[in-house]
Amino acid sequence: MASKSCELHFVLIPLFCPGHQIPMVDMGRLLAHHGVTVTIVTTPLNAIRFKAIIDNDVASGFRIRLLVLRFPCTEAGLPQGCENIDALPSRLLSRTFMDAIGMLQHPIEQFMQQTKPEPSCIVSDRNLPWTFDVARKFGIPRLAFDGTSCFTVVCSHFIAVSKIHETVSDDRETFIVPGLPDRIELTKAQLPSEFNPGSLALKHLKDQIRTADTGSYGLVVNSFEELESNYIEEYKKAKGNKIWCIGPLSDCNKGKPEMAKRGNHTASVDVSQCQQWLDSWPENSVVYACLGTISCVEPTQLIELAIGLESSNRPFIWVIREGYKSTEFKKWEDEENFQERIKGKGLLIHGWAPQLSILSHKAVGGFLTHCGWNSVLEGISAGLPMITWPLLAEQFFNEKLVVSVLGIGESVGSEIAMKWGEEEKYGVMVKREQIVDAIDKVMEGEVRRRRAVELGALANKAFGNSGSSYLNVERLIQDVQEISGKKLAEA
Repeated sequence: MASKSCELHFVLIPLFCPGHQIPMVDMGRLLAHHGVTVTIVTTPLNAIRFKAIIDNDVASGFRIRLLVLRFPCTEAGLPQGCENIDALPSRLLSRTFMDAIGMLQHPIEQFMQQTKPEPSCIVSDRNLPWTFDVARKFGIPRLAFDGTSCFTVVCSHFIAVSKIHETVSDDRETFIVPGLPDRIELTKAQLPSEFNPGSLALKHLKDQIRTADTGSYGLVVNSFEELESNYIEEYKKAKGNKIWCIGPLSDCNKGKPEMAKRGNHTASVDVSQCQQWLDSWPENSVVYACLGTISCVEPTQLIELAIGLESSNRPFIWVIREGYKSTEFKKWEDEENFQERIKGKGLLIHGWAPQLSILSHKAVGGFLTHCGWNSVLEGISAGLPMITWPLLAEQFFNEKLVVSVLGIGESVGSEIAMKWGEEEKYGVMVKREQIVDAIDKVMEGEVRRRRAVELGALANKAFGNSGSSYLNVERLIQDVQEISGKKLAEA
């Protein structure tokens, strides 16, 4: 807790991407609820997504605020309005987008120079290595936030150190990740892009991230100790840095009115209508399917998923992201009269869905997910078994944790991590029969379901008062307090 002699002020700098920004906003609110002053750096269009929730906290007396900075679209060469990765018209602009975020360094430094109370630390997304330079300039610690699991961090570390992936002759040949507490088999084709040679610019960014991580005070993780204790210990041994597991961060919204609005100011469906639809189904009978907010899935693959869900003969809610080739899939919907075919047993949501509200409903019995870490953790917190369909980035690591370590998931059989921006090359990789088979196994598997319910209870206990994550938030604040106290004594 902050003391009168040294009022703590945490400055949070997220990556403007839904899967990174949402948990950092949750973290900011959590820290404010523990008594510290919090500033979250954002931009006008990003602020709209969560301003109402922050305003509620301010009205309740918590010291949390937004630093809304103009996003330099024109200067960076981006179209106007591209303030979040999910707004980019082309993935080819990703590097330009990262450069644009880097242009916020100067206005952030100006704010830190003038604001009161003085900043005590920076908590930034680890993909923004320049924030380490800002922290060093002001003589305060930089804490990195990694939006994935300790399991993924440790897997990536041991693969990079051992270079085991370079020993296989074929992209689909399996190898065993060395040094882990569990037997984890992967293929080169399932690894995230950081293990591909890439461009010189990408290599430079990776090197900068590595350097910033090494110099950072520690790592904040959206996970909880009871979920992956072995991998937390492996991280400590491998990296030697401090680590604070303070999740599931989504739990700070549970049971509150803002739960339905988390991550966006408006859902694409009437929340009460969605709840009424779920109320009409028996417990554990509904499949909830969502392949993420930025994953670009080809219309031909979406059609396979549509027919797979329909053929499962189970009630389902399916969230389909807007944007990427969505008109092509909607054309198929109309031509095949799909909405009429599934009337009474299927609910389609085009756009943003109130995922936390849906997952927490007792009618939902299985979660078909792309294995983004936020979604995985939300599924775990809800006590749900999962149908796993990783698409890109670190999602195959997350699938291995869910299926091979935790024993609460069944894979649809996805074998290749798509390269961001090159989705057209892949077409249909998972057939409708595979989807139906995985759904049946998850919805009918009692052992898997019992294990998922047990983990859900552990997640809720960890985040509650005196739970492991609650205590880790207190330790994190105390650690920063001690550094600030030393600075004060030396002044």
